Amino acid sequence: MPRLGQKYALDVETVAKSREAYQSEAYVATGLPAAPAVMVENEIAAQGPSISDEGLEAVIRRHLGLPPLDK
Repeated sequence: MPRLGQKYALDVETVAKSREAYQSEAYVATGLPAAPAVMVENEIAAQGPSISDEGLEAVIRRHLGLPPLDK
């Protein structure tokens, strides 16, 4: 994920918590996704063990107002 942050000159913030913290009532009340997940602004761009760079890049480009990449 840092590679895409560099490619698009974005600030990347990594949040790491214990499994217990992600499962706590306080965390669930925030409405944020459980790990692993990637958010772009307020959108959950990807969640789960199979986060693809291609899917994440598509969300980043959409948020930046850029056209989709050619396949």
